[in-house]
Amino acid sequence: MADLARYSRQLMLPGFGAGGQAALGSARVLVIGAGGLGSAVLPQLAAMGVGTIGIVDDDVVDTTNLHRQTLYAPYDVGAPKAARAAARLRELNPEVTVRAHLDRLSSANALELFGAYDLVVDGSDNFPTRYLVDDAATLAGIPSVWGAVHQFGGQVGISWDAQGPTYRDLFPVPPEPGTVPSCAEAGVLPSVCAVVGGLLVSEAVKLITGIGSPLLGRVVAYDARGGGFRELSYDRDPERMPVGELIDYERFCGLAPAQEETDSADMASPDDVPDEITPAALAALREGGEAFQLVDVRQPWEAELASIDGAVLIPLRDLPARWQELDPAAPTVIYCHSGVRSAQARDLLRSIDFENATSLAGGIDAWSREVDASIPRY
Repeated sequence: MADLARYSRQLMLPGFGAGGQAALGSARVLVIGAGGLGSAVLPQLAAMGVGTIGIVDDDVVDTTNLHRQTLYAPYDVGAPKAARAAARLRELNPEVTVRAHLDRLSSANALELFGAYDLVVDGSDNFPTRYLVDDAATLAGIPSVWGAVHQFGGQVGISWDAQGPTYRDLFPVPPEPGTVPSCAEAGVLPSVCAVVGGLLVSEAVKLITGIGSPLLGRVVAYDARGGGFRELSYDRDPERMPVGELIDYERFCGLAPAQEETDSADMASPDDVPDEITPAALAALREGGEAFQLVDVRQPWEAELASIDGAVLIPLRDLPARWQELDPAAPTVIYCHSGVRSAQARDLLRSIDFENATSLAGGIDAWSREVDASIPRY
């Protein structure tokens, strides 16, 4: 029997057997994110015989993804991740049902999506989505297995309001914007995605089959540099308000679009200076011959990879000691890779009378995508 041969090595596991395999075959698992963690989680779920797998991701494959998002090949660049991932899973195991959800997960569609699944595996890479997944899973009455990676380490836990504490009990409030760099800002070791992804799958399998002790009320942290794991236990927060509805998670995490963001290229009046300027507006400034100073606050190695002509390179960490190299009276546009460090630099310069300082929305990555494709993305 083909099924018996395929799954024989897991069927022989103590306590697993035909019952465990049947549970996997009946399970409906929704995976949020087909990136670094999703690339580790999805093939394992499919290969093990999870009956229905949903993939939620609205992004497309980029060259910078390929070192860690091993579901994709160079010829996939530009293609929707969820669609390409679904095709790979069907090749791995034609017996499983795979559903690709190419829409961005939001408060408007989360509950409808979650209602069709028994379990969520959250491999997202941003805090608004993590809180959205946690709240939506709570309202849907299903568990969420969540993971996060950062540079050389990662974390894994389970959030299940019906059985124990949730992500909100562990992290009642999100971190301040800009305090936790993204993978694009800080990097990530590909093998960390594999380790954390494997842990996510193990927790999902334990919940589905009833085997072992799930990480409910516990978080496992992995440190690749030290080669070790540690565990943190936590309980319900007695002061946590129950989840009653889904909210605006961008605003909750302090990431709602700035009210002053504009496409206008006019930066003459300090009172009207926006917090951010779009790539299109910066291009208009340059084409119009407007006088302004362009400041790059990335690291030197990043500037060697890609830079915008005419920029003064002053890494963010050096800015407090080198701001005198700039003209406080001149209109100033600051950029980094994606806009996080440049926003911090803008606030620093404004605090020392750079009244006409603004940040490039989306950084040089957005500039490359929207204005000058000749600039390499990284």
